[in-house]
Amino acid sequence: MFDWQDLKHFVVLARTGSLSAAARELGCDHATVGRRVAALEKALGLRLILRLPRSTPLTQDGQRVAGLAAEIENQSHAIVRHARSAGETPQAQVRISAPPSVAARVIAPHIAEFHQAFPHITLVLSGEASIAELDRGDAEVAVRMVRPQQPDLLVQRIGMMRYRLYATPQHAALPEAARAFIAYDHHHSNQPHQQWLLQLLQGRPVVFQASDLFSLQEAARSGLGAVVLPTFVADNDPLLVALPTSIAPPTRELWLVTYPDLARSTAIRTVMTFLSDLIGKKCPLAT
Repeated sequence: MFDWQDLKHFVVLARTGSLSAAARELGCDHATVGRRVAALEKALGLRLILRLPRSTPLTQDGQRVAGLAAEIENQSHAIVRHARSAGETPQAQVRISAPPSVAARVIAPHIAEFHQAFPHITLVLSGEASIAELDRGDAEVAVRMVRPQQPDLLVQRIGMMRYRLYATPQHAALPEAARAFIAYDHHHSNQPHQQWLLQLLQGRPVVFQASDLFSLQEAARSGLGAVVLPTFVADNDPLLVALPTSIAPPTRELWLVTYPDLARSTAIRTVMTFLSDLIGKKCPLAT
């Protein structure tokens, strides 16, 4: 019989594609991953990976074992989710994943209200651009800007992000031909709000780029140029004003996501109601 920990290390290696990436996810060094996989190979009597200088591709047997092992991993996560919903205690912790702007400007300012109403529930809020993997336990509840396609998820449309072009009043007073622009970097080139900005440029310069919304906002507040921001971020900023545009701005739907078995937990249902009501008010579906 093989060691389950060896199988776990192999599953992560198969999913991430390299010893170093697997080590980062598992919180160990790459030599440990290699040693665990070697032990699994010895126990099974199969060669699972090819040990090349710059990569570790799976053998044919490795691909087959990885597929079977992934099913085991999914079942183990399902067991954990069931235990999470069935074994509820008076004190509960619920992890929320949301886009950085939604986490910082919509959810975080209202955590005190939630805590006052539900002191037995501790919220752990993660504002991240990447999509949290609920099936791997990254979070119990997620707010996403793209509708998930997995059929086994519980999905609810809860809001609409709206964008506008903003600048300081001084920059807004400049002739349109003299206007400069601030934009996201190349990592966001396919995002609707970035594509909209490119349509507005009409040959005018982008004078600054950044990977995060808050850096862009601060640069715009300094008078550097005009920037595309969500309305819930910039409408209440006293240093910025909205600019008229010839092209209608884009919108992004906001989705609330969890697993049905997790939603049986009273704490998680409470958090979902809180998020749905809050985001529905701050980012309403209809205006």
